[in-house]
Amino acid sequence: MIVTVCSTKGGVGKTTLTANLGGLLADAGYRVLMVDADVQPTLSSYYPIERRAKFGLHHLLTQGTLEEAVSATSIPGLDVVVSDDPEGALENWILHTPDGRVRLRHALRARPHGYDLVLVDTQGAVGPLQDAGVLAADVLLSPVPPEILSAREFSRGLLAMLERLRPMAHLGAPVGHLYAVIYRMDRTVDARRIADGLRAAAFADAPGAVTILETVVPAAVAWREAATARVPVHRWASRRRGHEAAERLIALARELLPHMDLSVSTETAIPGRNVS
Repeated sequence: MIVTVCSTKGGVGKTTLTANLGGLLADAGYRVLMVDADVQPTLSSYYPIERRAKFGLHHLLTQGTLEEAVSATSIPGLDVVVSDDPEGALENWILHTPDGRVRLRHALRARPHGYDLVLVDTQGAVGPLQDAGVLAADVLLSPVPPEILSAREFSRGLLAMLERLRPMAHLGAPVGHLYAVIYRMDRTVDARRIADGLRAAAFADAPGAVTILETVVPAAVAWREAATARVPVHRWASRRRGHEAAERLIALARELLPHMDLSVSTETAIPGRNVS
């Protein structure tokens, strides 16, 4: 199964969500591959790399194979295809290659690769590389912070982008169902009003195309602290703080991926750390 985390707005938390879902599922015993499809390679360095592959995203897209493009992270069972296109050359390559926008989809499905889940992180801007990430997915996940600009961009920009890509179904690349998660929810009245508005809107212009998940992910310093420590938030919570953030992440994964057994909890230890 391929899940692409997407938004047409930057800074909404796509990379943090991708990395933490990957770490959580790997700790639950699954083999997970993360694909960094962003010219800003934040996901590529989110966790320490134990074994660096010869190639990365450029090879995966242009050659259509995972061979020699998969690096191993410090988390057992969690691998990553690093972003290695700092100049943004892939945008032009995809644009001028007849099947460029569906290359990632076909590359990730070329043959059995042993992964239970593939998570694709995308850039926060409309373009050919984001199109390729979206069209690769079985399911789309979009974090939506409850702030007016993010809510507007989700309702207009992201849904418009998906509608533009729907004809790609004729090339064997149907757009996956979009799940939205209210992300970094704080306790302000304004945030609550915007979150309620998103749920009430029901997206009349795209009926059945969007599901707002029941799970709400709270704003918490634990996300930043865990990223600084380069560990998933559920591991950080087991030794420091942030149990609510970790529990909501687990709830989100269970709601989004009900077929997967997530027998992992915030009691997971942080390797190499002592309880203080």
